[in-house]
Amino acid sequence: MKAVIDRIGETLAVLVLPDNEYLRVNVPLALLPAGCCEGDILTLSVEFDEAATHEAQDRVVRLIGDLIRT
Repeated sequence: MKAVIDRIGETLAVLVLPDNEYLRVNVPLALLPAGCCEGDILTLSVEFDEAATHEAQDRVVRLIGDLIRT
């Protein structure tokens, strides 16, 4: 997915998705590659981490079990 850096503030950059200019995403500057500036085009990737999700769910179940037993 492509996004254009619309503007850069003190701590956040506003990204616009070319397919839907009404959809804007605020991103902390720390997550952008070094040297980015307004007008640059970025490639974004969002992935589902099934293993990490299951690990987190298992951890929560264990914590709730510990709370119930105490």
